[in-house]
Amino acid sequence: MKGTRQDKILQLVSENEIETQEELALRLREAGYKVTQATVSRDIRELGLSKVTMISGRQKYAAPDREKRSMNDRLSHLLMESYVSGDTASHIVVIHTLSGMAMALAAAIDAMNIPGLVGCIAGDDTIFCATTGGEEAAKLLADIAEMTGKK
Repeated sequence: MKGTRQDKILQLVSENEIETQEELALRLREAGYKVTQATVSRDIRELGLSKVTMISGRQKYAAPDREKRSMNDRLSHLLMESYVSGDTASHIVVIHTLSGMAMALAAAIDAMNIPGLVGCIAGDDTIFCATTGGEEAAKLLADIAEMTGKK
């Protein structure tokens, strides 16, 4: 269901000028998908959709090119396979990984261009991710926990 819903999202944003999450949710409901705003928000993040400015000056959602999406899929897979646990300390997220996986995962996290993430430093099985503030750290950890299904 998730895969077909996300395929429909990609189709909708490529064929229409969708400006808001609410509009996207409405179009999905019209197409027969039962979605909440939270589901749409998560799908937007997972698909790597971004806002682009139209000639009119308004913004719409646009999908990344296939090569970038493929890279994000591989990075997400690496995260799911190597993540063990995480915690926050002020504006720092501390991530524990399987032994020997921290450097690869840190590079993957850096490559995801996550808003509020300043950068990562990795050892053998631990990563320190510096964020711009405590709220950003909490959001990063929540996003990672959601992607991996682990806390």
